[in-house]
Amino acid sequence: MTDILKGFKEFILRGNVVDLAIAIVIGTAFTAVVNAFVKDILTPLIAAIFGKTDFSSLYFTIHKSRFLYGDLINALITFLSVAAAVYFFVIVPLNKLAERRARGQAAPDDIPPASDEAVLLGEIRDLLKSQSTAS
Repeated sequence: MTDILKGFKEFILRGNVVDLAIAIVIGTAFTAVVNAFVKDILTPLIAAIFGKTDFSSLYFTIHKSRFLYGDLINALITFLSVAAAVYFFVIVPLNKLAERRARGQAAPDDIPPASDEAVLLGEIRDLLKSQSTAS
């Protein structure tokens, strides 16, 4: 039983599980912000253009069956808004950061040799380390 609890503790404390939990919390908060943007800014803007404030009441009827296509329009607007927000506020900045890192990294062949001072400091460090282990 102790091994099971120890394994569970290791699993929970693994970085990827904690990262996933953080991503879910941030994603939930981000979704709330985007939903508020859609509801309070984008939908009224579309309503000003098309004359409808809420598309959920839109429907058509075929043989006494009601098809609520307005809910689909609302869901599509929300989805496209979330996708655009994720792309422009997460993906684009991360891609720019990756490009900057790739440009800033030197290939192993491009690394200049250590200066005389660095070599001397390394020798002093090694000498001090050998003296401290001998005593």
